[in-house]
Amino acid sequence: MWEYTDKVMDHFRNPRNTGVIEDADGTGEVGSMACGDALKLTFKLGGDGRIADAKFQTFGCASAIAAASAMTELIKGKTIAEAEKITNQDVANFLGGLPGEKMHCSVLGEQALEAAIENYRTGKPAGVKEIEGRVVCHCFGVTEKEIEHVVRENHLTTVEEVTNYTKAGGGCGNCLDDIQEILDRIAGEKPKAETKGKTMTNLERIKLIEQVIATTIRPALQADGGDINLVDVDGNRVIVALKGACASCPMATYTMKGFVEAQLRQAVSDELIVEAQ
Repeated sequence: MWEYTDKVMDHFRNPRNTGVIEDADGTGEVGSMACGDALKLTFKLGGDGRIADAKFQTFGCASAIAAASAMTELIKGKTIAEAEKITNQDVANFLGGLPGEKMHCSVLGEQALEAAIENYRTGKPAGVKEIEGRVVCHCFGVTEKEIEHVVRENHLTTVEEVTNYTKAGGGCGNCLDDIQEILDRIAGEKPKAETKGKTMTNLERIKLIEQVIATTIRPALQADGGDINLVDVDGNRVIVALKGACASCPMATYTMKGFVEAQLRQAVSDELIVEAQ
C-alpha cells in the first residue's frame, strides 16, 4: 500500500476547485482514461491579468486527484508567466511528497497546465495534442521529447524513475532499451566548464548545481549504494542530504567535503560550501 502524506490525503478526500469553468480563458486536457489517468484543467483570468479561478476534472487515483487539486491551488493568483514556471516537483513539494511510483500524477498536472496556457495563447482547441518527436512508449504514447523533458527537469537517472514519472516502459517493456539510451545521452551532457567564473544569476547557479549533482555526483554515490538530495541553496551554502549507504557511512563527512563540495567548487564556484541538512 502506498504511503501518502497527510496533505495528499486531505487533497484527495477534500479536493479543491473541482469542476469546469465554462467560459475559461485556458483549457488543457491531457492523459487518457484508457491509460488510467486523464485530467482537464481550466482557468479564468481576472481584470489584473492574474489567474482568478482554476478548476479541474480528473479520472485517476488518489495521487492524481491530490496533484490536480494542488495544481489549481498553486496557480490561483499568479500571472501566466508565473504559472508556467510551476513544475511537477513544485506540485509534489506542495503535497509534502508523493510515492515515487506516483510521480507521473504530478507530471500530468504540469502537462495539463502547459496545455491550458497553450490554449490561452494560441486558441488551439483543447484536447488536440500534436505528437512532437518520436514515440518511444507505444503502450502509453510517450514521446522522446516528453522523456527528455522530465529527465532533465527532475534529474532522473534510472529507467525505473522514468517509468514512475511518465509510465513509459510500464507496459510491454519493449521500450526499456530506448529509455536507457536517452538517459545515457543526457547523462553525457556534462556542465560546460566555461560557465565557472562567469557572472550567473541565482537561478542559473542553482540550475548548474542541480545539473552537477544529477550528472556527476549522484551517479557516483549510487554506484556505492548511496544517494544525495539537494535541499536548499542559500547564498554560497549548498545544503544537501545524503541517502542510502552514504547516510550511515563513517566516511560521510569526507564524502560531503572531499567529493560533493570539491565537485561543485570545480564546476560552479570556488566559494561554495556544502553542508548537511
